[in-house]
Amino acid sequence: MSGIKWNLLLLAILGVFSIVGFGIFVGVKSYIGMTVCFILFIAIMGYGFKTKKKMRENGQI
Repeated sequence: MSGIKWNLLLLAILGVFSIVGFGIFVGVKSYIGMTVCFILFIAIMGYGFKTKKKMRENGQI
């Protein structure tokens, strides 16, 4: 284990916040908020997986 990959950790935390936001908006019954949080979650996780794949291919992980 070399060290903490801060950019991947930040993306994971942002993904968790978007899931939490989705849950909050479900409780408030705000469909716009739910949609925004869901789209943000998909975008953040997609970017995170893409970044991790590039780092693995470059030998950084």
